[in-house]
Amino acid sequence: MEDTIAAISTPIGEGGIAIIRISGSRALAIVDAMFVSAKGLPSTYRSHTIHFGRILNEKKKILDEVLLTVLRKPHTYTTEDMAEINCHGGRQIARSVLAECLRCGARLAEPGEFTKRAFLNGRIDLTQAEAVMDVISAKTDRAHMAAEQALEGSLSRKVEKLRQQLLTILAHLEAQIDFPEEDITPALYGELAAELTRIISSLEKLLATANEGKILREGISVAIVGRPNVGKSSLMNALLGVERSIVTSTPGTTRDTIEESANIRGIPVKFIDTAGIRKARGKAEEIGIKKSHNAFITSDLCIHVFDISRPFSKTDFGLLKRFDKKNVIRVLNKCDLPHQLIFPTNMQQIDAVKISTRTGDGISILKDLIEKISFNNSQISFEFEVLINERHSEALERAIKELKPALTDMNKSVGIEVISQQIRIGLSVIGEIVGKTTTEDLLKTIFSKFCIGK
Repeated sequence: MEDTIAAISTPIGEGGIAIIRISGSRALAIVDAMFVSAKGLPSTYRSHTIHFGRILNEKKKILDEVLLTVLRKPHTYTTEDMAEINCHGGRQIARSVLAECLRCGARLAEPGEFTKRAFLNGRIDLTQAEAVMDVISAKTDRAHMAAEQALEGSLSRKVEKLRQQLLTILAHLEAQIDFPEEDITPALYGELAAELTRIISSLEKLLATANEGKILREGISVAIVGRPNVGKSSLMNALLGVERSIVTSTPGTTRDTIEESANIRGIPVKFIDTAGIRKARGKAEEIGIKKSHNAFITSDLCIHVFDISRPFSKTDFGLLKRFDKKNVIRVLNKCDLPHQLIFPTNMQQIDAVKISTRTGDGISILKDLIEKISFNNSQISFEFEVLINERHSEALERAIKELKPALTDMNKSVGIEVISQQIRIGLSVIGEIVGKTTTEDLLKTIFSKFCIGK
């Protein structure tokens, strides 16, 4: 890690400013060679100070007037000497300043290399490094809150506590192997087994947040389905809060699927407005109905809309049977009009939400239901919003797989060497989550998903 890296840390394009970030042992020497100010060389400036000056190219021509921030180790993002150049926004200016940094001795940073250095230098662990990207890519305030908690070390602390508890158990077992004359008493065996039971339970609780974590990061897709003219497009507009879908009294207005995203109770939701399902009247409507079926099949959740002001029909019956095994919310729209919809006697127990897209009645209740079903009817406490990702989930599953047989053997008070080995493997796997045990391939996979400059 002897080389010094540089990259543009702001999105490429026109803007008020662009930031070029430099990190490494030669960071200050590099800006000495290209930054001119009445205050002298940047290498003489105090840490965490900002200075006005100009960036000059090789021919001593002014590239731009900038603000230079000097950050001295170890109190920096990477724990190395750093400098950040705030130049005017724009593709050419930012690239020219970056090119000058490279000419003066920096190397172009790889994706995520600044954060990777922060991890390798011990400032953050692996879960916090991953949380950086979660913060950047958060689509809702709730996802952002969960990412910030991970960045502050909420998951790290829980995992590290479990690691230390496992280490204590392993120490007792290893002592028995090293000093066999010192028998482990049945009482101590029972205490170790009880502690291991608690550890496995805690791991399973963390694993149970995998689905919620995926939902907050990636969101869910919700298809709005039903027969023509029941108010599907009106419902989509009501959920979005904007007029996105065309609404008319003519059945079959929507011929294609229309997709739009919204923040529903902190969940990123992609709504799909579909063509009304009926016997197609023309090629275009036939294609639209086929797309409706595909949206229903591939979506995470369906909202099946009925018109409460119209009698129950064979089409309604067919759709009810088709959506019977799908994750579905049934909605009775137009509740502000006289009710004519009566379900058959054998369907009287169907749960449905009464709404009016015209008055807005019931829309808030529907949003609550979308949240509840998305999280499998379980509510996440904001105080315990430790939401693991796919990598964490895979590691937790492997750890639990190793530790459960160890617990079984421990309850039988046999096989100390085997138990010790199983716990050691489980300990190593848990260490992967926070980066205590890593491989170069794992780090490359994780940080390759980062943007350059972060």
